Amino acid sequence: MAQLTTLARPYAKAAFSNAEAGGQLAAWSKGLAVLAAVARQTRVAGFLSDPSRNAGEQARTLIDLCGNEIDTTVQNFVLVLAANKRLGLLTDIVDLFEQFKAERERTVDVDVVTAFPMDAAAEQQLSALLKNKLQREVKLSTRVDSSLIGGVIVRTGDTVIDSSISGRLKKLAEVMSA
Repeated sequence: MAQLTTLARPYAKAAFSNAEAGGQLAAWSKGLAVLAAVARQTRVAGFLSDPSRNAGEQARTLIDLCGNEIDTTVQNFVLVLAANKRLGLLTDIVDLFEQFKAERERTVDVDVVTAFPMDAAAEQQLSALLKNKLQREVKLSTRVDSSLIGGVIVRTGDTVIDSSISGRLKKLAEVMSA
């Protein structure tokens, strides 16, 4: 995984630089998301990883499957990836591109898991607190998991804050068994 990220990084940086220079971050992000979604399909992934297939053929097929959802610059990017036999890195490239974009836009995705549904006021309050703490615009997504019993789990990037009742009970059980 780390090796794939290392290989994907220069391509993601090049795509990001191109998109930023042209003022096309949103268009590139949308196009790359479409490419990644198509490339993740089981049959397409198998086709793209088939060593007996010509890289140009793989690129053209991928571009055709995306149709008008990707513009010419993104299509050219796919052709460059194919010429360098890097189509297999597409999903990693897209993930890195989105990280670069979030860093540029000073945004962060935050996943919140609660034991009970949060009302809009609580979501806004949590979003404001996280914005202040993280010094970034927060894109909050919430979901309910009744197995938490109570409390909340907040995830952003590599950071996890588990203040759920079930999390506390697990920690207590670990301390008692040690």
